[in-house]
Amino acid sequence: MSGFDALEVAARAQLDRIQRLTDDLAAIRVDHANDDATVTISVDGAGRLMNLLLSHDISRLSPAEFECAVVATAAAAAREALGRRGGLIEEFNG
Repeated sequence: MSGFDALEVAARAQLDRIQRLTDDLAAIRVDHANDDATVTISVDGAGRLMNLLLSHDISRLSPAEFECAVVATAAAAAREALGRRGGLIEEFNG
């Protein structure tokens, strides 16, 4: 194998690794519910909101409780998604 062939093989292998990382990052989706399951939030690998589900029990919460439930649940989902994302990137770089 010539030097150019070896370089091409190495470049292709690196491109394949990058494509796998890209696919794995795109596949991240986290669903997180709060403790009483009144709020369920789904986020992607960047922590972007994908879905928000509210149970019927949400009506018993005050506006302030509702706000706290949504924000805390979204934050927990985003932390988990970003943790997974970071793990994939660390593994790629390792």
